[in-house]
Amino acid sequence: MRVVRGAAVAAAVIMAVALAGCAPEPEPYAPRVSADGPPPGDAVEGAEGGLDDALEALTGDIEKILEESGVPGAAVAVVHGEELLYAEGFGVREVGEDEPIDESTVFQIASMSKPIAATVVASQLGDELAWDTPAAEHLPGFALAEPWVTEHVTVGDLFAHRSGLPMAAGDSLEDIGYDRDYILGHLGLVPLDPFRTTYNYANFGLTAGAEAVANAVGTEWETLSEEALYEPLGMDSTSSRYEDFLGRENRATLHALEDGEFQPLYERDADAQTPAGGVSSNVLDLAKWMSLLLGEGTFAGDELVPAAELLPALTPEIVSGHAGAPDLRAGFYGYGFNTGTDPTGHTTASHSGAFCLGAATNFQIVPSLGLGVVALTNGGPIGVPEAIVSTFLDRVQFGEVHRDWLADYGQAFAHYYEPAGDLAGEEQPTDAAAPGSLDEYAGTWTNPYYGDAVVAVEGDALVARLGPDGGYELELEPWNGDEFAFVPTGENAPWGSKSSATFTVGGGADTMRLQFFDADGLGTWTR
Repeated sequence: MRVVRGAAVAAAVIMAVALAGCAPEPEPYAPRVSADGPPPGDAVEGAEGGLDDALEALTGDIEKILEESGVPGAAVAVVHGEELLYAEGFGVREVGEDEPIDESTVFQIASMSKPIAATVVASQLGDELAWDTPAAEHLPGFALAEPWVTEHVTVGDLFAHRSGLPMAAGDSLEDIGYDRDYILGHLGLVPLDPFRTTYNYANFGLTAGAEAVANAVGTEWETLSEEALYEPLGMDSTSSRYEDFLGRENRATLHALEDGEFQPLYERDADAQTPAGGVSSNVLDLAKWMSLLLGEGTFAGDELVPAAELLPALTPEIVSGHAGAPDLRAGFYGYGFNTGTDPTGHTTASHSGAFCLGAATNFQIVPSLGLGVVALTNGGPIGVPEAIVSTFLDRVQFGEVHRDWLADYGQAFAHYYEPAGDLAGEEQPTDAAAPGSLDEYAGTWTNPYYGDAVVAVEGDALVARLGPDGGYELELEPWNGDEFAFVPTGENAPWGSKSSATFTVGGGADTMRLQFFDADGLGTWTR
C-alpha cells in the first residue's frame, strides 16, 4: 500500500508541474478596497423588529427591575442617531416624599462624568494640544513619585488610568475634606505602579489631566465644560458645580443602601474631582450628548468635537480587565470611556457611575446600530442602571433577554458594600488590655500626606480630628492596650466599616497609625 501511495503522489506532482508550464503568467497582486465598508459578517445581525419590541417592553422592564431592587427611582432615555426614541421617569425623588421623577429630573451622575470630561478635552485638541501632551507642561508644581514619570505622563495617560497611580489615589484626602488643589499637590507622595502597563482607576489622576487641559486653554475646568460642551449642545440642566445641582428644584436625592434598605442619609459634594465624578445632569441632556458621540462629534449639522480627536477616547487604549478564561472577553478602556465588543460583535462605548452614598448610573452606545441608552438612578450601586441598559440591548440584538442582568450585576457590585478596615466584623478581645491614661495619646500629630491630626481628650472619650480645620472627626474607642477602634465615614467607608488606631508612645518616637488610611503606606502620623 505504501508503494502505491507514493507512486500516486509522484504522478500527481508531475501532472501539476506539466499543467503549470502551460498556464499563463499570473497578474501581480493588488489590494482591493471595498466601497461598501467592512463585510457584513463582522457583527451578528440584530433581531428582526428588535428595536421596536425593545422599546415596547422597556417601561415594563424598568418597573420590574426597580420593584425587585427597591431602588426609589430612575430616569431612562434612548436615542437612535439624533432621534430621541424614549425618555421617561419612574418612582420618586426621595423616599417618604411625593415628588415624582420625570425625564427632566437632575441626578448626580458620578463617574459617568469621566466620558463627558473626555468629550470636553477632545473638543480642545488640535495643533497645540493633544492627548499625548505631557500634563506637567500645563500643571505648575505637578509631580508624581518618580521624576521620569512626572515628565512624561500625558493627558491621555491620566484619562486612561495608566499613569501608575494606585487605584483611588487621593480619594481618602477628599473624604476628610481637602480640595482639588491640595489633593493634586500631594499625589507626588503616593507610590507608583509600573507606568503605562498597569490600569488603576484613579479619580484624581483623570482630574489632573482635565486640569492640565483647562490651564492650557486659560480657564477653569467648570467654565470650559460649559463653554465647550454644555452650552453649544443645549445641555441646559447640566453642570460641573455642586452648587448648581443644589439649585435645581427638580433634583433626585441620594439613597444609600444601609441595613438592607435604601435611605436618604447623605449628601455628596464631588467638586474636588468634578471632571471624574462631579457632573449633574438629566436624561434629556445626556441623550443629546450620546447623539453627539454617535455623530462622531457632530450634532444638528455642527461639528463640536473633531472626529479624529474623539476616536482615541472611544477605542481601546489599555486592557482594564484581563479575561479569566480563553472563551471570555477582556475589558478595555479608552480615554475616559469603557470600550469593547459585545456578544454580537458590535463595538460599544460605555461607563457606569456610582456613589456608595446613594447614586448609580450607566450609559452605552452601539455606534454600528446608531443606538444610545442611558439610565440614572437615585440608589446606591447594585447594578440597576446596568441591568436596565443591558436588558434593552438584549431585546434589540437577540429578541429576548438572555441573562438575569440584575442578579449578575448585583454580584459584580457586591464588593462596594464590603466593610472596610481591619476591625470590621471583629469583636473586642475578651482579655483586652486597658489603655494608658488618655492624656498620653493627646497632642498634634503630623503627616506629610494627610496633614495634622489633633487628638484630644473630651470627657471620657478620645477624639481625633483630621483634614482642613479639623473637620473630619473620629471617636477612638479603647480596643486593646494602645490600640483603639474607630468608625470611618465617607464615600469609601461602607456601612459596617471599622478600623484600628495604633499608638506607639513613650519610646522617643511617638507614632499613630490609622489603618483605614494606610492603603498606600501613608497612614502613620508622628508627634
